[in-house]
Amino acid sequence: MTTVDWRRYLADYHGRRPGITERILGRAIGPHGETPYAWLVDPLEEAPGRVLDLACGSAPTRDLLHRPGWLGLDSSAAELGTAAAAGRGPLVRARADALPLPDKTVDVVTAAMCLQVLTPLDVVLAELRRVLRPGGTMVALVPSGVPPLAHISGVLAWVQVMRALRISSESWPNPQARDGLAPLLRWNRFVVESDRRQVFRREIANATEATLMIDGLYLPGVEPTAIARAKSLLASWACPGRWLPIPLRRVVTHLPSR
Repeated sequence: MTTVDWRRYLADYHGRRPGITERILGRAIGPHGETPYAWLVDPLEEAPGRVLDLACGSAPTRDLLHRPGWLGLDSSAAELGTAAAAGRGPLVRARADALPLPDKTVDVVTAAMCLQVLTPLDVVLAELRRVLRPGGTMVALVPSGVPPLAHISGVLAWVQVMRALRISSESWPNPQARDGLAPLLRWNRFVVESDRRQVFRREIANATEATLMIDGLYLPGVEPTAIARAKSLLASWACPGRWLPIPLRRVVTHLPSR
């Protein structure tokens, strides 16, 4: 098995597809009509102070967190350019394992769809502990496992896509940071306040949206012919009123006060 250089892969992926995560999740709908980003920041309504949006991408949470003191950080110049073009800032280009911030200067960290791919994860979490003040909050959003049978049509569509790609599931360098995120954070000295799973739905009305969903997957090592086959298969399934389930997990944590 070929070892994936995830840092290089992600740099190339987001350099060619800036804003793709927002284009997918920004039109996903939860049980109460909320987007995944609105669900992510909901626990922060009363949280004061400086906010670090870790691996912010195109910075979709900035539109939801209008407070002063917000800072978006990402290693991708293309993603930050997309965020800046949308008027979202301030922004800084940096790596998550070497945060350019003083100790204990951040009150809140938002981490949307990134902890499953940031490496080395133990160093990233150590950096977050360093910059968060005692008692500071982190809210993380990560992919979750297969949704319940209430979404059977969409689940079967995902199964067919995975078969076309000849993989059993999407690849991540930190699979333990998905449904095992809460115990992982406890192990890294965060206090878990809540751990919730919710299934969002994304309408796949046409071939363009089907292509977007496949392009939104991390597929290192998958042959281009298999990717083309998956796009064709999902495009043939797509039509107005058909939805793919997107199961997500939100974990709310804080650092001990002392």
